[in-house]
Amino acid sequence: MNVLDILDRLDDIEIEFEPIYSADEHVLVAYEVIGQIANEGKSYKIVDYTYDESIPADLRIEIEHYVVEKAIKLATDQLREVNLLLPCNPNLLMEDFGDSYFQILKNLVEESLLPHIYLVIPEHKYKGEFEQLQHPIRYIKTYGVKIALDNIGSESKLDQILMLEPAILKINVTQLNYNNWGAQNHVFKTIQSLAVKIGATLMFDHIQTDYQLHHAWKNGARYFKGPYLQKPTKEYIPRDTLKEKFRSECQHFISAEKKQLEIKYEEMKKLQKMIATIVEMIKPSSCDVENLLQLAKKLEAYAFRFYICNEEGFQTSPNIMFKNGVWNVQESAIGKNWSWRPYFLFNIIKMRNDEKGELSAIYSDIETGELTRTYSMAISDKEYLFVDITYDYLYEHNLVN
Repeated sequence: MNVLDILDRLDDIEIEFEPIYSADEHVLVAYEVIGQIANEGKSYKIVDYTYDESIPADLRIEIEHYVVEKAIKLATDQLREVNLLLPCNPNLLMEDFGDSYFQILKNLVEESLLPHIYLVIPEHKYKGEFEQLQHPIRYIKTYGVKIALDNIGSESKLDQILMLEPAILKINVTQLNYNNWGAQNHVFKTIQSLAVKIGATLMFDHIQTDYQLHHAWKNGARYFKGPYLQKPTKEYIPRDTLKEKFRSECQHFISAEKKQLEIKYEEMKKLQKMIATIVEMIKPSSCDVENLLQLAKKLEAYAFRFYICNEEGFQTSPNIMFKNGVWNVQESAIGKNWSWRPYFLFNIIKMRNDEKGELSAIYSDIETGELTRTYSMAISDKEYLFVDITYDYLYEHNLVN
């Protein structure tokens, strides 16, 4: 079906509303607008045409604006209760610096209801100077309109996300490798951290199974949508349609997660106690290499490297590192300073004042590239031991994620 056929049949474009549910209230909080048209028994998504750059921009603008206008007119009575996510091709928006698109919003939506409108923008598909896009977006936002960035992932640019100050970051679950969710997926972890820092909400899209719903919930999603929850509909549905089912599933997730966290907590306590007991027995000293090698033999089941620093982060001992089946003494590490690491100095203060060891969050080791955690503890008034745990131990004891 070509674009001219669509222009001849604009009235045949159908608007569907895909429900979006919240993790906190377990109710429907928004709809995302989908435009489509049927021809000879097949259904065509309008978005495939509005992003087809072989079609002249003015024709694509006419089609996108028609979808936006029709969706708003159909949704007017619902805007006081739910939000509406509208398609917005940033390249088409910039043809007149957002003026015609914004005029549609101003003409069809009461000003008090504009905060219920979200523009769904895939920032990574924008072709022009991003600073130029920022200006009309910022102006439109002054009226309360919000931005939802679409298909956030490896193609997204952090500086562009920060410029647009989105309210929602949409993640397509079909683009994620579920075996690598959480700490092992650095792109996802970065997005997750960024959302927290800029006050944006994570929304997971295309959820098709309870497994995907569980992982989205576990990884900080507030909003969810996809065929597993509810398929796009032409009719509005009650906000609490899935409330009991959704709440029941979340309670199941909570129960399962609490059990895992209890097990993880016990494993972390066990690891910290074992290392602390060994250290108390050996009483390591930064200047006694033989003493450090004795400690290495005792830590072989847990660690691949350890070293001692003073309270300013300067390394006072060599690295004792397990490599190729033996423990190596790396004298060149003496004198290095690690205070540049995030939370290093704060953790020193905590250990000094709380008088107990600390097990870090999971991270990738700079030298080996493997995921690790570091156990640190005070061994004197001015020296602190840092023990890097092997990935194998963390994996076997469910301490990776």
